[in-house]
Amino acid sequence: MSAVVIDAFEFCRTNGISEGVTPVAEMTRLTKDCADQSGTISWKLEGSTSKQGFPQIRLSVSGTVQLVCQRCLTPYAYKIDSSTLLMLGKDDAHADEIEEMIDDETIDVIVGTRSMSVADLVEDEALLALPHTPKHDVCPDVALVKAAQSAKPSPFDALKGLKSE
Repeated sequence: MSAVVIDAFEFCRTNGISEGVTPVAEMTRLTKDCADQSGTISWKLEGSTSKQGFPQIRLSVSGTVQLVCQRCLTPYAYKIDSSTLLMLGKDDAHADEIEEMIDDETIDVIVGTRSMSVADLVEDEALLALPHTPKHDVCPDVALVKAAQSAKPSPFDALKGLKSE
């Protein structure tokens, strides 16, 4: 995945389409926010030109990652399903100009390059799709978890048995 590089402007001009599946384990920034490295992220890039004549890429990512609930501190599966429209500027000044011109907060304007890393785009979008504060909709009953943990015999109970013999 890390080797996938596109000429973003040519990709948009030719209405390019690229898609794939990347293991979460290959996304080092994403794994820092996850409980483990399991799962995959499916992604799709679609290049085109906007009505105003600017190159743009529709980026969609989906998959399931394991996050840690901030209420009960147990892992849970979180479904990522995100799509964004990225309009491309030639440099920072051009990107700012496009942003002012379109005045649409649903469209992100970024600086495009002739050697844009698809892996970075996909990982950025997956990171942006994560919740600010990860938590279950309804936490599992923590009392049941604690009861299951305390049901294990203590190694000290075995020692007590030896002493009484």
